[in-house]
Amino acid sequence: MTNWEYARLEYRAAGTLGADRFMDWTATFHHPGGVLRWGTDERFDDLRHLNRAGAAGWQAYDRAAQHVHNEPHRLSVVTYSMRRPVP
Repeated sequence: MTNWEYARLEYRAAGTLGADRFMDWTATFHHPGGVLRWGTDERFDDLRHLNRAGAAGWQAYDRAAQHVHNEPHRLSVVTYSMRRPVP
């Protein structure tokens, strides 16, 4: 039986949600040891952060996207649920 520890990578729009198509996105990694701020990207580029988590042994098993209601269809938050086996 495998025991897992869980984390989440939250990728949130940091800028305004106006007509700017190059919004800033902030990556925050929540894990059992605390919260790590992984920096801000000038455009949506979460692959770098997913690769960083993968290098530490984390596996993404779910992705949830949230949109702003009553606004044009734009992402505001993308959350990745992650897990890794407990050594």
